[in-house]
Amino acid sequence: MIGTDARDRGSVSAEFAVAVPAVVVLIALAIGALGAGSVKVRLQDAAADAARLAARGEASRAAGIVGAAVSGARATIGSDGDLVCVTASTEVRIAVFAVPVWAESCALDGGL
Repeated sequence: MIGTDARDRGSVSAEFAVAVPAVVVLIALAIGALGAGSVKVRLQDAAADAARLAARGEASRAAGIVGAAVSGARATIGSDGDLVCVTASTEVRIAVFAVPVWAESCALDGGL
């Protein structure tokens, strides 16, 4: 071979062996982040629905909406002046990390 040294033999294999696990970890984290984003969107939709229900006086159904949308999610209902606000939260596992995900939505009290 042209310009090869016996000491360089196998260096590409060693570099490849180091790079492949790093790429696999990066892809796994990216997929986990996409999953967390999906949970965030579902929580936001559920929080909006739950806030409308709570504003109409159906607070017991509001918590069930959040739990049905995302398993293991919790709903907290509070008020802020004329608004009824629902905060939906859960934890998403990304590889070995537990990432808290939450969403909040408010509706005008009285359900108009």
